[in-house]
Amino acid sequence: QVQLKESGGGLVQPGGSLTLSCEASGRDFSNYGMGWFRQAAGKERKFVAAISWSGETTRYADSVKGRFTISRDDAKSTALLQMNGLQPEDTAVYFCVSPLNPKWGITTLPDLDRYAWGQGIPVTVSS
Repeated sequence: QVQLKESGGGLVQPGGSLTLSCEASGRDFSNYGMGWFRQAAGKERKFVAAISWSGETTRYADSVKGRFTISRDDAKSTALLQMNGLQPEDTAVYFCVSPLNPKWGITTLPDLDRYAWGQGIPVTVSS
């Protein structure tokens, strides 16, 4: 059974940077896509970024395009989300996800049935 564990969140000032990590265990990491969603207080969970199993394809929400970069390190079974130019509207709990089936991709919908989810990690952007 796959387990996903996020780290690297915290408090940062506007304009600052953070890197979130997601370590996966329980299966062959290199066969699966990885992604990130976020949920601000009182709002719906939203897609942030995704990367294919090969690392060749990445996708981003329009709101983070040009500021966030998703990557993967198969040797460490870890997905990374580099976040630059953070703004107060980026404040949210960030969730790592990965499809339960290697043939499935990651869409913009927060599918609770088709993805494994991490427990989430808070990111607060405030002065």
